Amino acid sequence: MELKRAKISAVGHYLPDYKLTNKELEGMVETNDEWIRTRTGISERRILKDTDKATAYMGAKAAQEALDAAGVKADEVDLIILATVTPDYLFPATACLVQNSIGAENAFAFDLSAACSGFLYALTTGSMYIESGRAKKVLVIGADKMSSIIDYTDRTTCILFGDGAGAVLLEASDDENGIIDHVHYTEGDINCSLYQPAGGSLNPATAETVANKDHFIKQDGKAVFKKATMGMADVSLEIMEKNDLDPEDVAWLVPHQANLRIIDATARRMGLSNEKVMININKYGNTTAATIPLCLYDWKDQLNKGDNIILSAFGGGFTWGAIYLKWAI
Repeated sequence: MELKRAKISAVGHYLPDYKLTNKELEGMVETNDEWIRTRTGISERRILKDTDKATAYMGAKAAQEALDAAGVKADEVDLIILATVTPDYLFPATACLVQNSIGAENAFAFDLSAACSGFLYALTTGSMYIESGRAKKVLVIGADKMSSIIDYTDRTTCILFGDGAGAVLLEASDDENGIIDHVHYTEGDINCSLYQPAGGSLNPATAETVANKDHFIKQDGKAVFKKATMGMADVSLEIMEKNDLDPEDVAWLVPHQANLRIIDATARRMGLSNEKVMININKYGNTTAATIPLCLYDWKDQLNKGDNIILSAFGGGFTWGAIYLKWAI
């Protein structure tokens, strides 16, 4: 088969209306606005309050917006890949629920779990279907309802995360623009520095796991921060050097929005000025798999065809990586 280059042809998003501010968190846990902002860069985050809505709802909204932007009908989609750590159910896959919701009757669908690196892993996977010619239109979605696994009495985690979804449509490029290269890594985190202790086959749900709050996120903040700072910075520089890119060649860095200090360290390692870095963590917090596509959506009107863009992320697992693409819209 002829190898084609995959391009992002449209982007979409969904954000809940409710804004959980630092001021409101001050009344919930022992913290304050200044402490949160100076250590994370976050001022507020979006929370999906509707008890009958979850990740599939947000993912479907983002996917439909991307399809509408491209002028593509849902029944033209061949594949849906949804990156998430907060699926509606362990099974069926949340991507299957999205497929039904938007009417993508000709698409097959599956979930991908790589925590905060999930969207990058899903984007690479989707691009390979386009490159091989086995699919013509692929929806790649990053969506997480992080509020569903957050303990709002734990000040080390509840300040960080928000809910949201972003989606891109992949199609074959007819020029040199599109997804050019990727570098991905995994290092099995046997210490479980960032994980959800219960709910899987090792620790199924019991009255005890619920009482112990083992279905919420647990994090060793110092270990994760150190590993994430090194991982994101190193892999972002690696993909630049691998593709002979100097700092002046890069139009934008699209970093995972976990912590402003990690983002700043990555930009410095790449030799980029702050003006070339997409940052919306102040408005949305860490939406896990949704952060990168939400950045692409927020900046879509500032992107120019042919722009060299680096996407970079680090997540639990540990997983991390970077993608180099030329903007094609």
